[in-house]
Amino acid sequence: MSLLRIALKDFVIVTQLELDFAPGFTVLTGETGAGKSILIDALQLALGGRADAAVVRSGQARAEVSVEFETTPAVRDWLGAADLDPTEPTLLLRRTVDAAGRSKGWINGSPATATQLRELGGWLLDIHGQHAWQGLMKPDTTRALLDEYAGADTAALQPLWQAWRQAEQALAQAQANAAQAEQTRERLQWQLAELDKLAPTETEWPQLQEEHARLANVHALLEGAQAAADALSDADTNADSLLARASQQLTQRQHLEPRFTALLATLEQASVLVTEASRDLHNYLRHTEADPVRLTELDQRMATWLSLAKRHHCSPQDLPKCHADCQAQLAALAAATDVQALASTASRCQDAFLKKSEQISAMRHEYKGKLAINITNIMQQLGMAGGVFDVQLTRLDAPQASGLESVEFLVAGHAGTEPRPIMKVASGGELSRIALAIAVTTSQLGGCPTLIFDEVDSGVGGSVAHTVGQLMAQLGQHRQVLAITHLPQVAACASHHVKVAKAANQGEVVSQVTTLTPGERELEIARMLGGSGITDASLNHAREMLTS
Repeated sequence: MSLLRIALKDFVIVTQLELDFAPGFTVLTGETGAGKSILIDALQLALGGRADAAVVRSGQARAEVSVEFETTPAVRDWLGAADLDPTEPTLLLRRTVDAAGRSKGWINGSPATATQLRELGGWLLDIHGQHAWQGLMKPDTTRALLDEYAGADTAALQPLWQAWRQAEQALAQAQANAAQAEQTRERLQWQLAELDKLAPTETEWPQLQEEHARLANVHALLEGAQAAADALSDADTNADSLLARASQQLTQRQHLEPRFTALLATLEQASVLVTEASRDLHNYLRHTEADPVRLTELDQRMATWLSLAKRHHCSPQDLPKCHADCQAQLAALAAATDVQALASTASRCQDAFLKKSEQISAMRHEYKGKLAINITNIMQQLGMAGGVFDVQLTRLDAPQASGLESVEFLVAGHAGTEPRPIMKVASGGELSRIALAIAVTTSQLGGCPTLIFDEVDSGVGGSVAHTVGQLMAQLGQHRQVLAITHLPQVAACASHHVKVAKAANQGEVVSQVTTLTPGERELEIARMLGGSGITDASLNHAREMLTS
């Protein structure tokens, strides 16, 4: 089993509700309008369904739904992939909706998006609605049903299809833009040739600026260096001689003042520093001179930088990036216009898609007969004696994202007639029964541990209704099955029975949900049988149905 418990607070007409679920087959019954579908709506909301302020009970700030499930290996894998704790023995989903329609969701206490809740819901339960037959009119639905039954991994087709389409588009674009691409290539090659001659690097421009500034101001630099050297050591009165005089004065008197000893050490350090600075200045003066030839070279190099930067609409320091961009554009253009390589890629992508499509086609052909036989057998049980269900595969003129063929369901409602497209020959009642037969057949192979049937037995009665109940009971031996029904024959086949009823509470209509005892089940089924009221005859009939 999977679904363990549901709790509602201020949801539609439910004030507060907590309901535990059991394994096997459970039915939910109640008078029309009592709110049986509220539980389905609450489950769908908890599993990421669309949030609407209308679900908030009148006068309340918000509605809250909590649903607890047993975890399965598939659920634990999903939780691990979503960076959520997969070790918890149960799974708690919670969703709130406020009066403004804003919703919040949680998975085991961690915030979750509606998309995450929907993804997780796909591993937890499968809901078959009372209008499930409408999906039989849609080609995508019929194909998905067959693929699910066959176990065909059609999800693997999508990336292959996209890769093929993109490769074909790239090839067509290259062929259509060949002339324009050649013009672009010539322009880029010319620009790149200019930039290659310059070969700009990230560090050259600031180095050029620094060296140019130094050579352009060499006379001022030499004049300053000579003046500094004079002040330190070359002039008649200089720092070196003044430091020596100061040291002499303190040395003569340090026997009288011990603190002069420390000052003398400081002066000695200063003298050493002055000597080093003077030596460096003289070295600079010996090796520095005007270099008009080098200055001219720098002027020309910087002029080329500035000219190319202006031509490429960038600053000089951005010219190396412009150079790299030009190289990348030319390489990308070469790849995008290599028609031979693009054609080869498109061919490989086509082959990969067709190979996978052929595998899926083989599975569809293998299982279409099995699906048809199983659904046909259940149709016989549902009062369509002599009816035949068939699955027709038609090869498409051109491949599509879904594969190489279309899938159509055909049906013959009576013996002796040829199967025809389902929407052309089936009545509303027959469609409901066919949809139920499909649901039962495909649900037996599905991965969801919980199946919910929401009034899919609409339009049937008598012995057929009893067969519906038996089919759901059979499913309940292997899966957890919940069914909302108006049919006493279906309700009598269930292992567990939940009743939904309306009640007045302080002038407000609210919905109440109760798990019935055996005695209460007799009364509820008698009510469903009697219509206007419970009689001895309906009670006796109810007992017979429950014991048969």
